[in-house]
Amino acid sequence: MQNITTHLWFDKEAKAAANLYTSIFKDAKIKNTATLHNTPSGTVDLLTIELLGQEFRLINAGPLFKFTPAVSFLVACDTKEEVDALWDELSKGGSALMELGEYPFSERYGWTQDRFGLSWQVIFMGEREIKQRITPTLMFVGEQCGRAEEAINFYASVFHNATVGYVLRYGKNEEPDKEGAIKHAGVVLEGESFAVMDSARAHNFSFNEAISFMVHCNTQEEVDYFWSKLSADPKAEACGWLKDKFGLSWQIVPTVMDEMLKDKNEAKLAQVTEAFLKMKKFDIAKLKEAYGQGRSAAKGSPVLTDELS
Repeated sequence: MQNITTHLWFDKEAKAAANLYTSIFKDAKIKNTATLHNTPSGTVDLLTIELLGQEFRLINAGPLFKFTPAVSFLVACDTKEEVDALWDELSKGGSALMELGEYPFSERYGWTQDRFGLSWQVIFMGEREIKQRITPTLMFVGEQCGRAEEAINFYASVFHNATVGYVLRYGKNEEPDKEGAIKHAGVVLEGESFAVMDSARAHNFSFNEAISFMVHCNTQEEVDYFWSKLSADPKAEACGWLKDKFGLSWQIVPTVMDEMLKDKNEAKLAQVTEAFLKMKKFDIAKLKEAYGQGRSAAKGSPVLTDELS
């Protein structure tokens, strides 16, 4: 399991999106599905997919949030033909933000919003080494513009296994962006690469809950640690979700809960769902207690794993 997983919030299109993405990317697959009932959004579908070796979580949970280009996904390709093929599929029914073509930084590149509104950048890497095929890219705009460097340094201080990588800055005469601001930079958090950039151009969007990042924790101590370090808006705390000081959404999730949600027994899922909906920060002991009650209600159904006992 990845230590940090991208989570995508859809209105009703998560299954359609999962089918589309797994048909576009090579060797992709839907790894798991689950359905939760009696949530504030009604019946909720959860899907886990794998694209180019990386996991994504998708949820159908109503029209509360919409994707914005504040978070996009940079797909690194080793051939121009792959760029073109991905662009053709991802751009269908969507809208181009930067048309497919040649740019100073790549011979073949394009940035598009797909038919669901999710933003993708596809780029031919040339001779550059590809370490991660899909890289979440955070664009700091509006009130957050100019804070990209602060953000990567902050995240590097929070996560135990973290490295700030390359940093490319704006130079003179690149207005409206200030000289020295981050044009593009990289940071690796718990083995997962992220990119950041500042943009002073006029944008009518910002970070929101449509895209969040799940931090998987093995212990309550880890849950407590990341919650205390990342949460900066008490009003945004709910069901393991929080917002950091830049407005980016995270979910601090016990790995044991991932195992619980894979259980196909409706009684156990119902008990766990009822329990976590009452929480802000997740409490592993209470989740295990709820799961155990659900197991009893299931009339002797087998225990999922020893650690859930």
